[in-house]
Amino acid sequence: MSRLRENGISHRIVHLWLVIIIVIFSSTVFFSALRLTNTFMRITADSERDEELQKAAQELMNASDYLTEQVQRFTMSGDVRFMDKYFTEAFESRRREDALATMEVDPRADAARTRLQEAMNSSVALMDQEYYAMRLTLEAQNATDYPDVLKDVQLSAEDAALSPEEKSRRAVELVLNDDYYVQKEEIRQAMQDSLAEVEKLAVDTEKAALASLKRNVRIACAAIFLQALLIFYLMWLITRVSINPVLNAVNCIREDMPIPENGSNEFKYLAGAYNKMYQKNKSSLAQLSFKASHDELTGAYNRAGYDYLLSTIDLKTTYMMLFDLDNFKQINDTYGHETGDKVLVKLVNILKMVFRDDDCICRIGGDEFVVFMVHSAGMRRKLIESKIDQINAELESTDDGLPPISISVGIMNGKDAADTENLFRKADAAMYESKKQGKHTYTFYTK
Repeated sequence: MSRLRENGISHRIVHLWLVIIIVIFSSTVFFSALRLTNTFMRITADSERDEELQKAAQELMNASDYLTEQVQRFTMSGDVRFMDKYFTEAFESRRREDALATMEVDPRADAARTRLQEAMNSSVALMDQEYYAMRLTLEAQNATDYPDVLKDVQLSAEDAALSPEEKSRRAVELVLNDDYYVQKEEIRQAMQDSLAEVEKLAVDTEKAALASLKRNVRIACAAIFLQALLIFYLMWLITRVSINPVLNAVNCIREDMPIPENGSNEFKYLAGAYNKMYQKNKSSLAQLSFKASHDELTGAYNRAGYDYLLSTIDLKTTYMMLFDLDNFKQINDTYGHETGDKVLVKLVNILKMVFRDDDCICRIGGDEFVVFMVHSAGMRRKLIESKIDQINAELESTDDGLPPISISVGIMNGKDAADTENLFRKADAAMYESKKQGKHTYTFYTK
């Protein structure tokens, strides 16, 4: 354990365990969700099947009542349209047979199907009485064109001897008497028993499905809870071994300090390598003589110092500002080179006053200066504009006895440059754009 603290946790090990644990818990959550989905779909399917069974049980009764209605209308009115509707239902629509077929598809409905079959048998048996009544009605009308199914119906000798009016009354009596309705009630009771069986089946199925659903919900909730705990733990671990050391390192780099060597094994290695380069860089900077890297007149970095700084800056967090004194040649020609030198010194002093100590001021030509504004990852447009306005205001002041002068500035954000050469070229282009605009201004390079 002490060796682990000393060496730090390896990112590779953390990543490996992270992948393994995420795969395990994600699979658990996935299969839990899949089980929930399957349970829900099963509940839905069972509910739909139970509804179909209930509809089938009811449909048989509806069909039986429809047959009764048509046969009663036919016997009372003698209108053959009602007889035709009767036989259309019995031999074409066949709703009773379809209801039984629906029951046979579902093996759970054996009890309901048995009761429904009893209702069907009673309905079929009742049809013999209805056929007899319809044959009587046709005989009373002296009809000669009989449906095939009625041709085989034989009237009793007593009924055959009745007059047409008596045959009609006898036919109506057969489909309206108490015996007929007793048989109808037997059909209805069998259908009600079938419905009761279907409802009991639906209740039992729902209870079993809900129990399964509750069980799967508990499993899914437990998996999600454990996954949430795992995520929080991994967030804490990654923050501790990766994020916090990186944030601390960024602050140290901004403050120009060595990076603490803590965190993960890999980060400790990077921090150690950086610290070695940091010390080497500090030693290299210390070894540079002031005269070798600074302009003798102004104290700013000279061309050699500029080249060194340019090779070490972080483009993504640096702004380059290229300054050029407007009409500087006229000052030399009018007031002399001594006054011109004093103007250059004045500019550098103003730049040092306006910019931070971390920012680097370089003289790269006679009256050309560069300022590297470092550690500026975000947008600094308004800040830079205010600084340039302040510099121009100071240069225009004649309280020191020097002639007024202004600057033209080209500004380039390093994050938009491909390399240092590209950075200078774009800043130079922006500066010349300021010159074209009448000088005494600044231009931000845009793509």
